[in-house]
Amino acid sequence: MTYHPIHRRWRSRRLLWWMLPLELFGVVACLAMFGIAQPDTYRTTMWEIGGKEGFNSAPNYQVYFAANYKPIPTTPFVWSQTLTDFNVAISIISLFTLIGKLILIIMRLWFPIASIALHTCLATLYIVSIYGQMGPDHMDPRYPSNIAWYIRMGCDVAEKYGDAKSCKMAKGSFAAAIYMIFVLLVMLGQAVWSMLPNPDNDIKMADDDDDDDESSSDNGREKGWEMTGFRSPMSPGGRSMMSGRSVPFTPRTQAFHTLESKLPLRS
Repeated sequence: MTYHPIHRRWRSRRLLWWMLPLELFGVVACLAMFGIAQPDTYRTTMWEIGGKEGFNSAPNYQVYFAANYKPIPTTPFVWSQTLTDFNVAISIISLFTLIGKLILIIMRLWFPIASIALHTCLATLYIVSIYGQMGPDHMDPRYPSNIAWYIRMGCDVAEKYGDAKSCKMAKGSFAAAIYMIFVLLVMLGQAVWSMLPNPDNDIKMADDDDDDDESSSDNGREKGWEMTGFRSPMSPGGRSMMSGRSVPFTPRTQAFHTLESKLPLRS
């Protein structure tokens, strides 16, 4: 039995194809939700509502430090533009990787080891996104927050300010990232399952390699005999070479022998 770590077969190509539309659905959802959030559609609004309710720091907290010529504290990652740009970037990367993966699957060049590398990287990126969206806010020591308020409390608070729709969009972005994590982990598990030692898979691949080697050697041997113009000693009609005499053989020679032996007038 020979273990092939690179060119391994998928144990279930049907599952591989079924995961593609599920991944496409998640990528489209992330592109839509993260793209809407790109121009600060609801990020600062959620930050302000949480500050008014005492759930987290307020955006004007940094203004106090700037007015008093003090070092301005860093904006929490959950409310930063960096997180928004990061989410848009990973959604675009996911789209292009999905297109490339589809092409490789059609060409039968998509192997489990490549799936493990790609989906591990993508899953890590989406985990960072989830951490950022629900991340802590300790900028104001009076109102520390370990989890964003709209995730742990819901959107009832935002209704008082007329921003329930913005709150639902923020929760939708978080849900889309979680969905992508689930899909990526399933595909990662499928790839790991295909990489595990499988006697049937490994033996079959080893047999295929042996057959290819034998066929290539046979073709090379026959080609060599044809180029020299002699019959192989093991081929039909090669008895002359076994007896020590080398007789040139061509298709026209055999035709002449047939005519001489079967024409009635020759007898």
